[in-house]
Amino acid sequence: MKRLNLLFICLILSFSSLMAQNGVKELQLEEISSGYFKPETIQGIVPMPNSDFYTQMNKERTQIIKYSFQTGEAVEVLFDVNTARDCTFKQFDSYSFSPDGTKMLIATETVPIYRRSYKAVHYLFTIKRNLIEPLSDGGPQQVPVFSPDSYQVAFVRDNNIFLVKLLYNNSESQVTQDGEPNKIINGIPDWVYEEEFGFNSAITFSSDSELLAFIKFDESAVKSYSFPLYGGQFPQHKAYNLYPGTYTYKYPKAGEANAKVSVHSFDIKSRVTREIKVPIDEDGYIPRIRFTPQTDQLAIFTLNRHQNKLDLYIANARSTVSKLILRDESPQYIKPEVIDQIVFYPNNFSFLSEKDGYQHLYWYNSKGTLVKQVTQGQFEVKNFLGWDANSNTFYYESNEGNPLQTAIYKIDAKNRKTVLTENKGTNKAIFSTTLSYFINNHSSLKEPTSITLNDNRGRTIKTLVDNNELKLKLAQYNLPTKEFFSFTTRQGTELNGWMIKPTNFSTNKKYPVIQFQYSGPGSQEVVDRWAVGGDRQGIGWESYMASQGFLIVCVDGRGTGGRGADFEKCTYLNLGVKEAEDQVATANYLNTLPYVDSNRIGIWGWSYGGYMTIMSMSALNSPFKAGVAVAPVTDWKYYDTIYGERFMRTPQENFEGYATSSTFSRIENLQGELLLVHGMADDNVHFQNTIEYSESLIQANKSFKMQVYPNRNHGIYGGNTRHHLFTQLTNFFKKNL
Repeated sequence: MKRLNLLFICLILSFSSLMAQNGVKELQLEEISSGYFKPETIQGIVPMPNSDFYTQMNKERTQIIKYSFQTGEAVEVLFDVNTARDCTFKQFDSYSFSPDGTKMLIATETVPIYRRSYKAVHYLFTIKRNLIEPLSDGGPQQVPVFSPDSYQVAFVRDNNIFLVKLLYNNSESQVTQDGEPNKIINGIPDWVYEEEFGFNSAITFSSDSELLAFIKFDESAVKSYSFPLYGGQFPQHKAYNLYPGTYTYKYPKAGEANAKVSVHSFDIKSRVTREIKVPIDEDGYIPRIRFTPQTDQLAIFTLNRHQNKLDLYIANARSTVSKLILRDESPQYIKPEVIDQIVFYPNNFSFLSEKDGYQHLYWYNSKGTLVKQVTQGQFEVKNFLGWDANSNTFYYESNEGNPLQTAIYKIDAKNRKTVLTENKGTNKAIFSTTLSYFINNHSSLKEPTSITLNDNRGRTIKTLVDNNELKLKLAQYNLPTKEFFSFTTRQGTELNGWMIKPTNFSTNKKYPVIQFQYSGPGSQEVVDRWAVGGDRQGIGWESYMASQGFLIVCVDGRGTGGRGADFEKCTYLNLGVKEAEDQVATANYLNTLPYVDSNRIGIWGWSYGGYMTIMSMSALNSPFKAGVAVAPVTDWKYYDTIYGERFMRTPQENFEGYATSSTFSRIENLQGELLLVHGMADDNVHFQNTIEYSESLIQANKSFKMQVYPNRNHGIYGGNTRHHLFTQLTNFFKKNL
């Protein structure tokens, strides 16, 4: 009998193994949360100055390896912690090159501050000498930057700017003296500028390396926000194991005072500091400064508080006189990300604008006179990738032909357009500094990441990453299928979506539905890429839930990106209203499908998507039986000035808009089971949003659940946190749908 049992077990195991090879393994939540299906990528590609080479760190973070753009092969090891002279550290976190390519700044002991900012102990590495030296002995530094001649480095410490001169035995001097926490900041942005204008450095050198320019932030009048910190584990604050602590920083909420900003230049030889005269509104913004290739000429970008007027000034950093050379205006708002697409050349600069209804590439001379509109049509240029002066050729990324896809293009001197990427889907390119070659990252809804090396004619030279190992792994599983769809709402608007059908899908069954969405202005979740859903992994939590018998749907409603300014900006001054209507319309459309159970439709989202979850569940005749709102904004008066006012103006100007866009105004209409999730140390969308909304739910006698994560920021991660979070979501939807 024992032998028979053993034989039976062996047969079962053999059968299970055979079945697994034919794709019948079932997805496990632990595999999803651990990143088991995460595609291989190439991280940290750094094109080397004036060359067709690029560099990368190895996975162990012990080496910087030089590769050829022509072959994709490793050429040499530029830096190795084990062989560099006087190297005292065993690993490093990041690095950057000097403009002449002879030196590097290497960051160690990195400590994050906010989304983009961090402090680190930096070292100077001279490649030919194989020698590493501390940048400074005075403590960790922020945003170190080389001068164009590669002989100086400026950085920020404790809100002040410092300068290191490499030709003078790395002598260090202090440029500013008035830096003070929560008061005066020199050379780095305050919290709201960093978060909403997307940068962490406000220092720039002149082209002759004789001047420094920087933005000063006076946040004295900005009100402070505080949140508690506990001992915890991931992250852990040992100082607060017994008594909780508090973190306090300046956070301007909609309608409140911002930091006052000013631009200054510092003459390195004379050590004279001057304030640049910029005709900016008292409550206006300076989201970037940048020296142009012309000596002394400083480009200063300003936005009015409504953010519908972008001005480009060229200032003489010595005389301090500035001149307006370009203005772009919109009836609604200017998207600030276009500023980073402005690249200055000796006699010209690039510019992205929606002035004709779609975001296109424009070419100006250095005096601000339009030379030509490079692209035009009903599509969007997503990124300007470079201009080759020798051939007068422009390189860019756009969604021409399909708003769900992107491709890499070039337009030559005769206006001949060439598509440089063959595969349909999402394409992202990194060009060599000579623009002769590029590395392309491609994926699609059904194909994981592939990375190829290409020349500037579009010819594929080599495949660097094919993810065949992941494909073999996926072949062992009985995976749900993903597909695109579209439908037209009762208002006549066509909306795009993707759908993940349950494993072993049958049109003869009726399935519960989970709608995932983000819905924020200009965002796109319905795109032809591998990484879809709330965790951006392709085979993620949404795929797992489809394997558990749920139909997963995502639809980009009005206000989202990729389809021109009219579609994107129609939610202006009334956020959340049209977006919620479109999520309800999505559910109503799904109800017409024979395989959808209309009594079991749920919705979830994170951040803006969490806000939209609540707004949709609180719409009149809401069809949603259950929803999860992770880190939601609940009222735009709680959110920051730059983001909130860009789309809503101030509460004082737009009282009615703020009222109709608030989840509180709809609280009596809330239907279905609601789970609120929030990190208590969220510096972005404050826990206050969830607390105040939950109090109103209590007073309205509305039932809800809440999951709180101590010490967690907006990302809600660390240790077992993500697995715990998605376990809660799984159990909640299984119970209620």
